Amino acid sequence: MNAPASNELRKLPGKPSLLIVEDDKALASYLAGAMTDAGYRVCCAHDRPGALAIHPQPLLALVDLGLPPAENQISEGMFLLDALLARDPHSKIIVVTGQDEESAAFEAVRRGAFDFLCKPAAMADIKAAIKRASLFLHHEEHLSDAGEARLHITVKLANGPQDTASAVEEQLVRSTLADAHGNVTEAARRLGLVREHLYYYLKKYGIQPERA
Repeated sequence: MNAPASNELRKLPGKPSLLIVEDDKALASYLAGAMTDAGYRVCCAHDRPGALAIHPQPLLALVDLGLPPAENQISEGMFLLDALLARDPHSKIIVVTGQDEESAAFEAVRRGAFDFLCKPAAMADIKAAIKRASLFLHHEEHLSDAGEARLHITVKLANGPQDTASAVEEQLVRSTLADAHGNVTEAARRLGLVREHLYYYLKKYGIQPERA
């Protein structure tokens, strides 16, 4: 599937556009069909150059770390992760790995990946991760439009764009937790996260919940 030509790709109503980067063309086609049926505007690439040739870049991406010419390593996928985040640090990138899962996942998250899945990943888990990332994008846009994220972002601009994205993410977690009156279970439900994932963000940003 070729990238849509319209420059309004990222501004379509409803769910955000989704980039799928998978070297197995049959699997890529299957994933694209499933996510299209789920309401996403999908474009596919099978390697790093193909993914970087897509313009405009969707803010939501599912990236297999084992890409050619080094399918049995994570280097190409990591290079692509870095490149996509350099273009837009607000991107939500979910990485899929089958190589040395724990260390690969840790490194991907350290570099800015939103989430990770281990192969073989069930379609339900893939859809849940993409839905979760889409929800974060939606809330970030809402906060930005309302000017609520600006106070947190401006103090971190000098440190670079990745800190800007993290500031919006932190504000989203803080505001959702506050709206849930400090209840982690309720905040996780509103964010589409399992509690363990929300605790990761709480620890990341030094947020102390009032109650579990």
